[in-house]
Amino acid sequence: MIRKYKLLVSDVDGTLLGRDGSISSENKAVLDQARALGIKVSLCTGRVPGACVDIIRQLGLDGYHIFFDGALVSNPDQTHEVYVHSLNLDLVKEAVLFARQENVFLELYSSRHLLVERETWVTDMRRKSFGLESVVMDLTKLPADKKIIKAEIVTSNPEEEAKADAFRERFRGKLYLSSAGIPSHPGMKFINIVDPGVSKGRALIMLASFLGISPVEVMAIGDNTNDVPLFSAVGLAVAMGNAPDEVKMAAQVTTLDVDNGGLAAAVKRFLL
Repeated sequence: MIRKYKLLVSDVDGTLLGRDGSISSENKAVLDQARALGIKVSLCTGRVPGACVDIIRQLGLDGYHIFFDGALVSNPDQTHEVYVHSLNLDLVKEAVLFARQENVFLELYSSRHLLVERETWVTDMRRKSFGLESVVMDLTKLPADKKIIKAEIVTSNPEEEAKADAFRERFRGKLYLSSAGIPSHPGMKFINIVDPGVSKGRALIMLASFLGISPVEVMAIGDNTNDVPLFSAVGLAVAMGNAPDEVKMAAQVTTLDVDNGGLAAAVKRFLL
């Protein structure tokens, strides 16, 4: 049998993972079945590689995945980067100085490290929830050869959101900021900061080309606005039932919400 879709690309938070932050047995079972049929499965997330290690292990995934909202395509052990789109280092230092001035807590990520200037409740949350340890340093003294792939601001109250808005306005056109929520962390906003040329859609094109798969042979499923560019690049775009209306409008199909087996229902319908 010739299968229409050869690659399934799935967002993580709010799509694969529900409010309890775990992978349901139903989701794991259908992904196992899809892989048994020869369909490749890749994660496509704003998360950094280190925050996906346990997910990849639980699902037994190999192959290549999209991280940092599309700024990096690599394999699980990060021994091969198919595609990387880092930030301009001078611009990063400018952002660090502005963040200091406005008392914005800014995180910087290389492919393997989380860099901060001080420990806060955010670094504590990263450690407890995602297993990410921070390297504390003066962020204006980054080595010239250091690749910073993504920056991030996490907010949990109106004051922090106002500071993030000021950062967004200051770097409008220079940096691309997108907000994402995580069901397991209600009340928090995770503001991903990447180069304006970065998107999940562009990364998907790179991944598909590397795998020798046409983008029309890809099914993608997601729940947030950063998934919209991904939807425009694939053959079948599926929005989760918990997605905002603008995301649902960008998809061809809407499935159930994350806590009612939305991913599993879509995989059964279109891949199995």
